[in-house]
Amino acid sequence: MHKPTVLFICTHNSARSQMAEGYLKNRYGDRYTTYSAGTEVTHVHPLAIEVMDEIGIDISHHRSKPLLEFFDTDIDFVVTVCDGAKSVCPVFPGAKKTIHQGFIDPSSVIGSDEEKLSAFRAVRDEIIRWIDENVKPGGVLVL
Repeated sequence: MHKPTVLFICTHNSARSQMAEGYLKNRYGDRYTTYSAGTEVTHVHPLAIEVMDEIGIDISHHRSKPLLEFFDTDIDFVVTVCDGAKSVCPVFPGAKKTIHQGFIDPSSVIGSDEEKLSAFRAVRDEIIRWIDENVKPGGVLVL
C-alpha cells in the first residue's frame, strides 16, 4: 500500500515545518512518509528541539533542508506553514495537492527566555491540533 508523502515548507525550515514533520512522523508515521524543507536553509532552532522533546519527540537529529532536495520526490501533499513560503513557493513541482496553513513564527517573538519558550509551545500545540483535526480515522489526510 502506498503511504502518501507530506512535505511541510516554511522559510527557514528551522521551527514550524520541523515541528510539523516531527509530529506527523511520530504520531502517524505508519500512514505517511513525512519531510520538511525551507526556501532558505538555516538550522533547526534549539527551542523547537526543546519543546518537541517535552512531548517525547526527538527532532535533534533533523537538519534544515532546501526545497531542491525534494524536486524529484513524489509528493502527495505540500503544506506551507508560513506566509513567506506560500508566496515564494505557491506551487511545488509534481505535488498532487498544495495546502496553506500559516502559523506565527515563534522565533520572531521578542521577550524573556520564558516568553520565547512559551511562544514555541503555543505554535507546537497549534500545529499538533491542526494535524490531528485533519487526519481522520484510518489515517486519511483530509484537507
